[in-house]
Amino acid sequence: MSLIPYALARSFLFGLDPETAHELTMASLARTQGTPLSLAWCTSQVSDPIELAGLKFPNRIGLAAGLDKNACCIDGLAAMGFGFIEVGTVTPKAQPGNPKPRMFRLPEAHALINRLGFNNEGLDTFVANVQKSRIRKQKREGPLVLGLNIGKNATTPIENAVDDYLICLSGVYPHADYVTVNISSPNTKNLRSLQSDEALDALLGRIAERRETLARQHGKRVPIFVKIAPDLDETQVEVIAATLKRHAMDGVVATNTTLSRDAVKGLRHAEEAGGLSGAPVLEASNRVIRQLRAALGAAFPIIGVGGVMSGTDALSKIRAGADVVQIYTGLIYKGPALVSEVALAIKNSR
Repeated sequence: MSLIPYALARSFLFGLDPETAHELTMASLARTQGTPLSLAWCTSQVSDPIELAGLKFPNRIGLAAGLDKNACCIDGLAAMGFGFIEVGTVTPKAQPGNPKPRMFRLPEAHALINRLGFNNEGLDTFVANVQKSRIRKQKREGPLVLGLNIGKNATTPIENAVDDYLICLSGVYPHADYVTVNISSPNTKNLRSLQSDEALDALLGRIAERRETLARQHGKRVPIFVKIAPDLDETQVEVIAATLKRHAMDGVVATNTTLSRDAVKGLRHAEEAGGLSGAPVLEASNRVIRQLRAALGAAFPIIGVGGVMSGTDALSKIRAGADVVQIYTGLIYKGPALVSEVALAIKNSR
């Protein structure tokens, strides 16, 4: 059990600029993970195993990509009791992201807006950090499933985006339990256009071809998931579902942040550009999950993410059709105790 009540840490962190608080938190985790100081936040892992896409998940609660963009804190985050962690998004080359300020809290709505823009230190540093993780040095059937999330550089023209994804896929493939292809961030120009019918078909076709080559090269077949947006209508979801199946993708992550501001109108920062995450995204995400489940059938793996602030919220995703659930903004507002709360709520619901 965590030794320090998160309410104390949150009070301090919420007094800082959101990005400063984020950077301070990640730097502290990186320095203290694997040391006795990790007792400040560590929590025992709830056992609730599930097999998904050929992987054995210790429980059904994971960390969404975006918190640990450079894979610096895998061990520290794992100590919070997650069954799986997704790090990134990584791009082939290092890039600074969009100009600051680019993160905003909407505490009345338990929400965040960010327009970070895939700021990261690049593929080589990312892979090196993954390799340093103690958990990755353990046997493969270990206590954590690790997802590596890939994207494109902002300076790469959208018509050449596939090249960036293939570079990243080749780089992360040997080190990933699964790879997530991120085509849904609203903060990289034109990225969401890759969700359209022809563009997605072309991208996933090339991804599938490269995966076959990599599987032969490394002697293992790494599952590939695709992360999509909540701002899709039912027809778009059906097209995406058909394309995922056509190219033998292994799963889908639903969903990323939203561009909608309907749920936060009138609040300070509500009109800032970027993706809105947190409680206001819950129902939009669940709607897409329900549509995906109807289109994909019962067996296709779905990772549900968006707006999980409690065990009840997590159960709403499972009931909508998700197999497992991720959190991000909920962790910022509720702290590490949310991990066990969600894991137990899902376990005890069956």
